[in-house]
Amino acid sequence: MRQWLLTGLVLVIAGQMRAQQAVSTKAETLVIKETTFNFGKIPQGRPVTHEFEVVNTGSTPLVLENVQASCGCTTPEWNRDPIPPGGTQKIKVGYNSVSEGPFDKSITIFYNKGQMKMLNIRGEVWRTPNEPAPKNSSIALIKNIN
Repeated sequence: MRQWLLTGLVLVIAGQMRAQQAVSTKAETLVIKETTFNFGKIPQGRPVTHEFEVVNTGSTPLVLENVQASCGCTTPEWNRDPIPPGGTQKIKVGYNSVSEGPFDKSITIFYNKGQMKMLNIRGEVWRTPNEPAPKNSSIALIKNIN
């Protein structure tokens, strides 16, 4: 009897483990062509944007429930219409380059009732000069020659 109970328990545990594996190996339905974008060096005070493309590889429509940035200087824009199977959609991410220095911001995509993916933007903001470039006297000389 004890052997039978032990065997039954092992079979129940094995069945639960297979069910968990089936859930965890479920095919991913949201594929992002690139998850990170580097703006490089950008001038202070000049907002920049980049579009991330997402693809629905599943067999049912995909809903982007929310796209949330890690701070107020980063703004995502997206279409709230369901993405049909095989369809694509762009998520436009803007960065307001007010603060000087390097930045690394994350954007979280919430979709299909509880799933999520991360995007990342980075770059470096350089301070623009307070005054225009000094007058170049050589230009006046060249204009007089011609």
